[in-house]
Amino acid sequence: MTDTWEWDPSLYSGSAPYYARGRAAYPAELATAFATELGLDGSGRLLDVGCGPGSLTLPLAGAFEEAVGLDADGDMLAEAARLAAEAGIGNCRWVHRRAKELPAGLGSFRVVTFAQSFHWFDRPRVAAAVSGMLAPGGACAHVHASTHEIVHPAIPELVREYLGPVRRAGRGSLPDGLPGSEADVYRAAGFHGPRRFEVPGQEVTRTVDEVVAGVFSLSSSAPHLFGERRAGFEADLRRRLAPAETFTVRLPGVAVDLWFTRGC
Repeated sequence: MTDTWEWDPSLYSGSAPYYARGRAAYPAELATAFATELGLDGSGRLLDVGCGPGSLTLPLAGAFEEAVGLDADGDMLAEAARLAAEAGIGNCRWVHRRAKELPAGLGSFRVVTFAQSFHWFDRPRVAAAVSGMLAPGGACAHVHASTHEIVHPAIPELVREYLGPVRRAGRGSLPDGLPGSEADVYRAAGFHGPRRFEVPGQEVTRTVDEVVAGVFSLSSSAPHLFGERRAGFEADLRRRLAPAETFTVRLPGVAVDLWFTRGC
């Protein structure tokens, strides 16, 4: 990520209705692994930073007294609230704020999670804030995962035809891709670790409608980026995916790095 890129509210504009349908759910084993690794027993609070539509918040909510999902996209939070109600999950609270506003008076937490979100933030600032929000013995969990895989080479080719060769992100672009080296950021913020646990990947079969939703769930191909050409892009995409009706892909495993503050 270059120094010239800046976050803006359009990053996932229009993606919320597509996210849950277009992305694979996290493996059911992930919540069990979290509970085992951290001794979760229904007490304490969870903070999921950059929660989107609650993709990780909702599976983990049952292991805590309260689960707080924080996101800068109000439409994502509305979708999260809808999905929580649909699933009968009543201990979630949704907070519409940017991560850089933490601690934002939210209190302390037993676990703070970043699931496919940390790269979008002012990482040193957010990591430092989170280090002061953990309860004694608490952990910050960085989730390495992909809930979306390209199932056909026509997809990136068509996105490039419509949006150009440089990865788009909101009103800007990311010519150098997303940042890595998060371990250095955590250590600079006073964390030690990590302690890693892993959950195997899963094979998923996606319908054409789900594949299209998956494309629109990505920041690099969010609906707003296509403007008046969105319908044309979708029609072209469906033509290139034809005549297949389903696509099967194996998603990589999920790895979780647990970071702890000194004295934990």
